[in-house]
Amino acid sequence: MTDARLRRGRGSLAVSFFVQGVTFALLVTRIPAIQERYGISDGLLPAFLAAVPILAGVASVATGRIVARVRPAVVLRWAQPFVLLSLLAVGMGSELWQAAVALGLFGLAVGALDASMNMLGVSLQRAYGRSIMLGFHASYSLGGIAGASLAWMGAHWDLSLFVSYLPVVAVLLPAALVGSRWYVAGQEQAVGEAGEGEGNGVAFKLLLPLCLVMTFAYIGDSTVSNWSAKYLQDVLGGSEELATVPYNAYMVTTLLGRAVGDFGVRRFGAAAVVRAGAVLAAVGFAVVAVAPGAWVGIAGFTVLGLGLSVIVPQTFAAAGRLAGESDRPGSSDAAVARLNVFNYVGFLVGSPLVGALGDAWSYRGAMLVPMVLVLVTVVYATSFGSRVARYGGGHERPRTVDVG
Repeated sequence: MTDARLRRGRGSLAVSFFVQGVTFALLVTRIPAIQERYGISDGLLPAFLAAVPILAGVASVATGRIVARVRPAVVLRWAQPFVLLSLLAVGMGSELWQAAVALGLFGLAVGALDASMNMLGVSLQRAYGRSIMLGFHASYSLGGIAGASLAWMGAHWDLSLFVSYLPVVAVLLPAALVGSRWYVAGQEQAVGEAGEGEGNGVAFKLLLPLCLVMTFAYIGDSTVSNWSAKYLQDVLGGSEELATVPYNAYMVTTLLGRAVGDFGVRRFGAAAVVRAGAVLAAVGFAVVAVAPGAWVGIAGFTVLGLGLSVIVPQTFAAAGRLAGESDRPGSSDAAVARLNVFNYVGFLVGSPLVGALGDAWSYRGAMLVPMVLVLVTVVYATSFGSRVARYGGGHERPRTVDVG
């Protein structure tokens, strides 16, 4: 029965990652259309893009405290429908303040969703005793491909944002609610046992290398998600329709990398996989920066996806396992929530940084900055070493599970 619960929990959480991938892709690949609909200037656009991760970071911190009293599964169960409804709200308005409210609500909901979703993923990986975290993020990538493809169809047929979003939300909202019935987690603590102080079982200095890796990875990811469409259209001369392709290509290779990534971790170790991913991502950014045309640029974004695909899931997994060594109730959830904030720090820094450098210098030159930062990850790859090696063989028996 325990094994069956774990399998159902793993499947339902994979569905949640998939739904979020679709939702996020539908938002970021239509940024030019959102900008046009609400009349957001190029100067104001970075502020709108920055507001989402700021609010998401606030919600992630709050989630780290909430889960000391309410299970992560409960937070996820209610955050995901809220994210979908916020996406729909983005497509409904016409005034600038309406865009601000809708994107603000989206950011708050995403922060709670990302934190709780990765808490459950780390918990399930501990219960399985082997690397499975990349598989969840592969589901996210698959959702991103579906979302980007739907966005391409919306742009191709010149559909309004609301018309593009409504059928997707109508399908995914009930699917997410039904799937949430089977969320489970490796049994870390009884709700209400750990006080706020106990949840912080891992010293920040031990998490710092992982926080830096997470920041650099999301600076790279935010560059793709927030600027790839605009870069292809404005710098490389692609059409609005073609501008939806880079993110789709990026998500395809992200999916491929994550689909085989767990096997790579078990065979070569997380440090080697993260180091190789960082080098590939840097090569991708270099190709994007020097691309003579749209299709070479798309090739660069494609290589980028393969490189960045393995870094974020392994960072969450390493934080959870490091926290697990402390044997303090709730320490894993607290570590994941804290680390998740640096997801949004990366988005917060990446989006305005590329925009500011693009305006002041050139967008081609701006692509070199995330290239350098992601290369720094090679230095910190040792943080994924010995502490995670014990999960490579998959010999530990599943722990008892806790139904959310």
